[in-house]
Amino acid sequence: MPGTLTAMPDEPAATTTEDAGGGITGLGIASAVLGVVSVVAVVLAFVIWSGHRSDSAERTYQTEVLQTAVDWTNVLINMNQGSLDESLRTLHDGTVGQLSADFESTVEPFKQLVTKLQSQTTGQVESVSIESLHHDPPGQAPAEDQPELSSVASRTDTVIVVATSLSRNAGAQEPQTVRWNLRLGVSDVDGKLLISRLETLR
Repeated sequence: MPGTLTAMPDEPAATTTEDAGGGITGLGIASAVLGVVSVVAVVLAFVIWSGHRSDSAERTYQTEVLQTAVDWTNVLINMNQGSLDESLRTLHDGTVGQLSADFESTVEPFKQLVTKLQSQTTGQVESVSIESLHHDPPGQAPAEDQPELSSVASRTDTVIVVATSLSRNAGAQEPQTVRWNLRLGVSDVDGKLLISRLETLR
């Protein structure tokens, strides 16, 4: 009818994260909790990824340490009269520290044996394993028997090598079997792995 006023439907109230009294509603709390959970999940994922990456890098490094020990040992146990000087030079180039300084006297018994017997030797590594790992906290000197290594080597690992060689000596009827049980120190010097210790185990 003309002149009759009709009531308009109420407008829906705007949804907010605060109630009329200024407090936080359930939706606001849920949003905050979800945000915290997301941050924690991201941090946790990063920690797990970093740990996995660190473990992977350590395994790769240990493999390189073992290979260095095997390569150096192979030269030592395959020294022959015809290649003696070259073998000794290769061995010396792969050493550091006290072993490098005392190289001549350390390998003299091996050199004399090859020279005296005029042997033709064929050797192979049977097993190799890391005996111990050595890490130094930042600012702390290595607890080693070679303190001079602390200024050049960032890390030293001890490797046990077991090998066998067959030596055919001049005039001998049967080849002689030689067992090798060695303890080697493998040191990281500016990213290059070098032998810093040679010990024959009984």
